Amino acid sequence: ASPSSRPPAGRAPSPAACSDLWLVPVPVGSLLSSYGWYILLAAVAIYLLIQKVSQSLAARPSSRPGAADAAVEPEMVVRRQEALAAARLRMQEELNAQAERYKEKQRQLEEEKRRQKIAMWESMQEGKSYKGNLKLNQQEAESGASTSSAVPKSKPNKKPLRGGG
Repeated sequence: ASPSSRPPAGRAPSPAACSDLWLVPVPVGSLLSSYGWYILLAAVAIYLLIQKVSQSLAARPSSRPGAADAAVEPEMVVRRQEALAAARLRMQEELNAQAERYKEKQRQLEEEKRRQKIAMWESMQEGKSYKGNLKLNQQEAESGASTSSAVPKSKPNKKPLRGGG
């Protein structure tokens, strides 16, 4: 130690002088001797990680088709369009069949309404109650549809409401 680096006699070293000692760089050799194996293992782990990431990126299909993809793609597009056209045709046929059934049902309902109107008109022409006749016609139609060969029952003889005069 040189006399210039010593503090003056009777004085303690200043805190600034002590902090300057910590700023001296540690030699690289001592750093490698202390942490060399850890640095080597970290470098190998980083290298392996980079290799794995690059392989996964290469294995992922890219957004741009390659030469092999370009040859297969038109066939796939044609197949997909044909399947789509076939599905549309099936759906249109099913829709047409449903529309035909609906039209037939509507025709039957219109025919039934027309018959009821004719029956009401005829009963009004005869002077009968058309509402009672309508109910009677509906019951006859229901029972006639269920038992078409049944013999109609005769009505019991009722007394006339007015006297014979």
